Amino acid sequence: MGIQLPLHITLRDSATFDNFYPGPNGQLLHALQQGFEPFIFVWGGSGSGKTHLLQAVCHGVTEGGGSAVYLPLSELVEMSPEVFEGMEHFDLLAVDDVQALAGRAEWEVALFHLYNRVRDAGGRMTIVGNSAPAAVGIELPDLISRLTWGPVFQMQPLNDEEKTAALQMRARRRGLELSDEVAAYLLKRHARDLHALFELLERLDRASLAAQRRLTVPFVREVLKN
Repeated sequence: MGIQLPLHITLRDSATFDNFYPGPNGQLLHALQQGFEPFIFVWGGSGSGKTHLLQAVCHGVTEGGGSAVYLPLSELVEMSPEVFEGMEHFDLLAVDDVQALAGRAEWEVALFHLYNRVRDAGGRMTIVGNSAPAAVGIELPDLISRLTWGPVFQMQPLNDEEKTAALQMRARRRGLELSDEVAAYLLKRHARDLHALFELLERLDRASLAAQRRLTVPFVREVLKN
């Protein structure tokens, strides 16, 4: 059974473990790759790579012949909590933006019951939020308890040296050469969260192909100006 996606939600092809630079998050990466823990909660700020890892878990499970479903709650809360019905039959549930349920009583109760059904079925859940379980805004005490059934990991931000290494790794996978000088220029002149930096790299890749030019500081400056 492969990935089942509601609402035509698709996984990014680039969201793989191989394409993730762990930096100080090596322990988290290892736990997700091994898949031994039935329940894992991951939290961190915007642009820290949480969704990338969550989708990478889905890719990993399906490549191994299992079944996975990616559930971005910020989109699904506009539907009915009945969307959770039968989800326990998947090998892995990857739940994104759990904070989107905060204060929505029906949804909180539905996720609580889903946790119990997944445990009984012997499945796995990886949950992602923007804060630690107790601070994510969930009002149902029993659900807060469920969020801590397994290890809780905080995504640690990368320092500038690690961001440079992450950018250069992504660039190499695109067949691009990104010098330390150009990477330093991007970090100094552009939004510093990784998601924005990777989007910029994609834009520079397209511009480099179109112009048949290497990524130099003058060329990058020219692209950014336009």
